[in-house]
Amino acid sequence: MTEPARYSAPPIELPLDLGREPAPVEGCAGRVELAAVRSRARAVGDWTTVTDCNVFMRRHPEGH
Repeated sequence: MTEPARYSAPPIELPLDLGREPAPVEGCAGRVELAAVRSRARAVGDWTTVTDCNVFMRRHPEGH
């Protein structure tokens, strides 16, 4: 049997912020539509689509 790998430093723990969702930006039709899709998905329990909408909204270009 081989010896298990040993690491010199403990693993890094990254923060996971699930408490806040991205908000739509007034005047941005893309974010408003994503928020509407997210709301409909949440109403039917489609958590995959809710998460996808959150990711798309976070990646949406800034500077409106």
